Amino acid sequence: MRDTNAAAQDDTPATALGPTALVLGVFSTFGVFAFFPFAWIVFFPIAWIAGPLAVTFGVAGIHYARQGVGRMWTATLGTALGAAGMIGMVSLFGGLAA
Repeated sequence: MRDTNAAAQDDTPATALGPTALVLGVFSTFGVFAFFPFAWIVFFPIAWIAGPLAVTFGVAGIHYARQGVGRMWTATLGTALGAAGMIGMVSLFGGLAA
């Protein structure tokens, strides 16, 4: 008997929103709060893009996790890390502008 290639309920693209937000949130936070000298110069452009994307994908992941598709903790943590990266960017610009 042949196996079917039909997609299961868990095989939706919404399942990947939480882990994507988590990875982008880690990149955003690391890009802003890197502790070795001048690392923020290299990673800041990545953080500039990854922070808002992490928040966007995280909020969408939370929405789908409430419907039972995906995991809540990855989407929530990705949203929090993306927001921390965005707040860090604003404070970094504020410190450099002063």
